[in-house]
Amino acid sequence: MSTRKWLNCRLWDIQARLQTHEVSLPVISRLLRAHDYHLRGNRKEVEGEQKPERDQQFQHIYDERAAHAVRGQPRLSVDTKKKELIGDFKNAGQIWCQEAEAVKVHDFPSEALGRAVPYGVYDLQYNRATIYVGQSADTPAFAVDNLVQWCQTELPERFPDATELFIEADAGGSNGYRTHVWKHDLQNKIADAFGLKVTVCHYPTGTSKWNPIEHRVFSEISKMWAGCPLRTFDIILEYLNDTKTQSGLRVQAHLVSQTYETGVKVPDAEMESLSINYHSVCPQWNYTISPRPFAQTA
Repeated sequence: MSTRKWLNCRLWDIQARLQTHEVSLPVISRLLRAHDYHLRGNRKEVEGEQKPERDQQFQHIYDERAAHAVRGQPRLSVDTKKKELIGDFKNAGQIWCQEAEAVKVHDFPSEALGRAVPYGVYDLQYNRATIYVGQSADTPAFAVDNLVQWCQTELPERFPDATELFIEADAGGSNGYRTHVWKHDLQNKIADAFGLKVTVCHYPTGTSKWNPIEHRVFSEISKMWAGCPLRTFDIILEYLNDTKTQSGLRVQAHLVSQTYETGVKVPDAEMESLSINYHSVCPQWNYTISPRPFAQTA
């Protein structure tokens, strides 16, 4: 017996290596199990390098969320779901049917009708999610424009007296903490335009699964259209609008036709003009953007 704790060969490969020893496959399987060898898959346990401020950041997010709840201010969780090719392609999962649907063998983007970019805005208080399905690039401008739509349509209905807005977001992507366009557009299109004090808290890198929209909304959407080919944008919207849970989650979806360019830069002079207050706790991930006085009088 060697010190190796794993095997990557099949039972008949082991049988062949035994050469002069004639042993049946069931016996080999039984001997392996007797020595605690089993067929096992990989198990995700190694977190990798963790940020030293990780626990402190999580506590700060919970504190900010609770403080905004006490003041009756809206609390949102935002993120972009996995992008989906639109066309006659396989979609992971299984459905009840008498015969499996036939789809294309290869998922070539060139054969797709387009690519859906579902950006979600989840209202933590009312358990309502709005998914904006883009057809272009997943950019910071796209993310902020979706928040603008939410503020124009749903904010007045649920929070008519709101003066603040709390946002939980991932550390990267279109709403990442390093993105200048994200902060610039939040200032101009949300804080200044609606007179809202916008507080943003980002989850540390590698912890996006704790973002509420991930496990409360996106997981339910994935289950809703599991095994169903997403052949058109209308079908995607139909599945999104039908997503609901027994705990009260309701989802509504909108198609975004605007095209967004990538690589947009914000000059340093404009960044310096923003009214951003970085928190004392993990300032790289937490900041509040206040309305500028001149914007209110303009």
